[in-house]
Amino acid sequence: MTTAQAVLEVAVPESRSPRQQFWLRFKEDKAAVTGGIVVILLVTIAIFGGPLAEHVTGHPKNEPYSTMTDDYGIPRGPNSQFWFGADAAGRDLFVRTMYGARTSLLVGIVASGLAVLIGMTIGLLAGFFGSWTDATLSRGADVMLAVPQLLISIGIVASCSTTKQGCLHGTVKPGLGLVILVIVLFSWPYVARVVRGNTLSLKEKEFVEASRSIGAGNLRIIAGDVLPNLLAPIIVLATLLVPQSILFEAALSYLGLGVPPDQASWGQILADASGLYDVAWWLMVFPGAFLVLTTLAFNLLGDGLRDALDVRTDR
Repeated sequence: MTTAQAVLEVAVPESRSPRQQFWLRFKEDKAAVTGGIVVILLVTIAIFGGPLAEHVTGHPKNEPYSTMTDDYGIPRGPNSQFWFGADAAGRDLFVRTMYGARTSLLVGIVASGLAVLIGMTIGLLAGFFGSWTDATLSRGADVMLAVPQLLISIGIVASCSTTKQGCLHGTVKPGLGLVILVIVLFSWPYVARVVRGNTLSLKEKEFVEASRSIGAGNLRIIAGDVLPNLLAPIIVLATLLVPQSILFEAALSYLGLGVPPDQASWGQILADASGLYDVAWWLMVFPGAFLVLTTLAFNLLGDGLRDALDVRTDR
């Protein structure tokens, strides 16, 4: 190899695809990689943890054990048979915490997915078409952002949970679906605002004008040009929205307005522990630790995805 060839090889950098560039940038962020691994483990626990915990311990999630409470109704702490101790009813806290992962992650992922879908659609329409469409949809989102979320959510859930029939002539029934509905109702405006801002910028780009010049319609431009360029911020926003949804469900369950009593969730377990935390520390520590870990993992993952997908970020 001549000196000129060697210099040429050094001077020409190795070309990488966008996917390779993303992965190289993402794996440099050790915190984000750790968050992703923890998220995968939590999803695995949510799917298999509850039934596996019941099988290993032999304790059904809703079966109370009188031997696990003393004469004063105080639950007993962690031991060789009840790894996380028992709750106030004498139920295995380890089993209920594992099932709580399923409930909390189900609420977080489903509610965030629906909120992203609704917000993305509204933001795309508002940003791309502008004019009265933008004014109408944007003002509607602004109204939702101005509403006191927790207060209205408590009112909606409480009014729809007074009877088994629910509200709106049985259309909205109490339970997990109602909690997801309330979270989606107050989450989509944040997504819509971000998508609208990015769409306003993208529709003025040269590649959109080029598509128009060859006769492409609005639907084709949205689906083929604008939407693919919105996937990165939408993915990042979704990962950051999941922990917010989980915490929202936990707050409602803590107030006694979340999932039914026979369906374990971390917020509900913490609510049951509120009167016993000074004598039964494990009731707060274990579900609280899982809640904090889940929120932290999704936030780290979201921050890492944002940095890896943003080509302007310089590490």
